Amino acid sequence: MAELRGSHGKARHHLLTQHFGAAGLATLKGYQKLGGYDTLEKALAMEPKALVDEVKASGLRGRGGAGFATGVKWGFMPPPDGGPRYVVVNADESEPGTSKDRYIIENSPHMVLEGILIAAFAVQSHQAWIYIRGEYDRPYRMLMDAIGELREAKILGSKPFGKDYPLDIQMYRGHGAYICGEETALLESLEGKRAQPRSRPPYPAVKGAWARPTLLNNIETLATVPWIIKHGAAEYTKFGTEKNRGTRLLSVSGNVRKPGVYEIEIGVPFTHVIMELAGGPFEGRQIKAFWPGGSSAKVLPASRMDVTTDAEALAAADSMAGSGGCMVADNSACMVETTYRLLKFYAYESCGKCTPCRVGGNWAVRTVAKILAGEGSRLDLQILDKIQAGLQDGRCLCGLGDSAGWVVQSAMNHFPEEFEEHAVRHTCSVKRERAAASA
Repeated sequence: MAELRGSHGKARHHLLTQHFGAAGLATLKGYQKLGGYDTLEKALAMEPKALVDEVKASGLRGRGGAGFATGVKWGFMPPPDGGPRYVVVNADESEPGTSKDRYIIENSPHMVLEGILIAAFAVQSHQAWIYIRGEYDRPYRMLMDAIGELREAKILGSKPFGKDYPLDIQMYRGHGAYICGEETALLESLEGKRAQPRSRPPYPAVKGAWARPTLLNNIETLATVPWIIKHGAAEYTKFGTEKNRGTRLLSVSGNVRKPGVYEIEIGVPFTHVIMELAGGPFEGRQIKAFWPGGSSAKVLPASRMDVTTDAEALAAADSMAGSGGCMVADNSACMVETTYRLLKFYAYESCGKCTPCRVGGNWAVRTVAKILAGEGSRLDLQILDKIQAGLQDGRCLCGLGDSAGWVVQSAMNHFPEEFEEHAVRHTCSVKRERAAASA
C-alpha cells in the first residue's frame, strides 16, 4: 500500500464535501455565509503566475480520467497576445459508472464556479464555457441560476470585487454523445461541429476553442482549486500519496449494499471503498470483479481489492484511476455477458472517425454475441484477441477505441475460464447457479 500522508489510511477527509448538505449552500447567500468567493477575491489580488505555481505545488492532478498534473497544464497556456483565450469546463460526464461531477454541482454549484473563475484569472482568460451533458437537466438549471446570481451581484462582469478584469461564464448543453468527454471532440461540438476528435498536435493550450489558446479541466478538478488557494498547497499535500496528492470522489455502483459517491483520501485500498464505505456485497454473495475507474478502466478480480486508489498502484495492477467510477460485480455476474454489454456501449458511442474503432468495436460485439448464443469456438476467442490488440496502442485518435479493447483484454485475462466455457463447451456455470438459486 502506498504511504499515506494524511492522519490515517482509512479516515475520510472531507475537503470538497465538507459543507455538503448545509442549508442554502446552492445559493450565493448560503455559499458566502461559509466563506464562499473570499478565495476568488484573494486570488484576484495575486499575480496569475503565483496562482499557477500554487496549483503546481499542490500536486493536484486532473480528475477527469487522464490524471495529468493540473498546474502543469495551466502552465502550458502561452502568454497573452491580445486575442481571446478560453477556459472550457468538461461537465459532460458520460462515463458509465461515474456521477461524482453531478453530485458536486447539485450540492455546491458556486464552489464549481469559484474554481472556474480562479482558473480563468490564473491563465489570463476573460471567458469560460461550461460544456454540460445534455441529460443533466437539474445540474444545468442550478448552474444557470448560480451564474445569474453572480451577474446580479457583479461578481461576474467588468469589475469583479473592484478588480479591472472582466470575467464571464457561459453554458453549453451537449447532445448526449459519449465521445464529447474527449476534450477535442468536446471543442468541436462547442463550435457547432460534429463531435469527433482532432489530430494532435497542436494541443488545446495552443489551438483550442475557435483556434485560440484554451484550458480544459473537468468539474471536480476545478472545484478543488478554491480549497487549495484558501488553505495553501502545503496543506493540500498532507493528504494522499507522494505522487497522488489530496482527496477525490469515487462513484461506487453495482452489486454493493450502499452505492453512492464517497470522498476518499487518495491511497486508501479498494477494500475500504467497496467493503466498508459501500457496505460490501449482499447477503450470500461474494465480490467477483470491479472496474476501479469507470468502464474505461480495465476490470480487476476481487483478489486485487487490496490495490490502492492512487494512479501509480492502479497502473502497476494494469488498470487506472480514470474518472473515479468504481463499478462492482458479484458472483451472480457472468463476465462474458458483462463484456458484451460494455462492448455494445463502446461500439454504439464510437464517432466512426477511426477505422479500428468503427470496425473493430462492431466486430467484437458480433463475435461475443455469437459466443453467447452457443455458436462460438476456440477460433472466436482468437479473433477476439486479435480485435482487442487492433484497438489499442495509439491506433485511434482518442481513448474510446483503447477502452473497447481493454474491456475484452482484461476480462479474458482475468476470467479466461468463463470465455472458454461459453465458446468451447457452450455452457455457463453462472447461469446454472442462478437457476439453482431461483428453483
